[in-house]
Amino acid sequence: MREETEFRPKPLVEIGGRPILWHIMKMYAQHGFADFILCLGYRGSMIKEYFLSYEAMNHDFTLTLGSNQAIELHGKTEESFSVTLAETGLATMTGGRVRRAAKYLKDDDVFMLTYGDGVADVDLRKLVNFHKQHGKLATVTVVRPTSRFGMLDVADSGVVTQFAEKPQGLNWASAGFFVLDRRVVDFLDGDECVFETGPLERLVAAEQLVAYRHDGFFFAMDTYREFLYLNQLWDNDQAPWKSW
Repeated sequence: MREETEFRPKPLVEIGGRPILWHIMKMYAQHGFADFILCLGYRGSMIKEYFLSYEAMNHDFTLTLGSNQAIELHGKTEESFSVTLAETGLATMTGGRVRRAAKYLKDDDVFMLTYGDGVADVDLRKLVNFHKQHGKLATVTVVRPTSRFGMLDVADSGVVTQFAEKPQGLNWASAGFFVLDRRVVDFLDGDECVFETGPLERLVAAEQLVAYRHDGFFFAMDTYREFLYLNQLWDNDQAPWKSW
């Protein structure tokens, strides 16, 4: 992703003229979750600038200069996000970022957590209900990963007996889109804490992590080719994550 991320953080890389971060937030808001805490790191000031200028950059406006300076926006903002922008350090690991930002969590028993580079058509309301029903501390959304390559079954003679172009695997992979009890914050122990290793491993050992199986669309934008693919889906009005 160097072509896109050398001068800006990945969450600001655009799909269809909007940052992928905006797409993720729209997904959550569509299901009724519109209070966000953003854990800022690399070039976090650019994300701050994006939201500070959001209204002006997305509307026509009339600006009055001089001693009575004022700005009048024309049109109505579709989004009603509440966004807390939390500086969590340049080199802080994923668990450490959540720990630093936890002071901004509200009084709810659970909170949701995901990454800033993946879109999906997960029914987030069903995900939260699933979490509340099983009563454990943590839920992770899982998907069956698709192979990057065509896979073959080969007999001892060398004859190919089966070929599948980029098939889905048999195992499950984390797609993010976590639902977490507030007590999970106690599993995070410093800036060097990697959420995906120590904390999740301890939750697994305690039988407190449950998988929510998602058979629909999920796609993480890790390469320039994947960036192009997501933009192609959007431009062709075939974006499965667009539910608004």
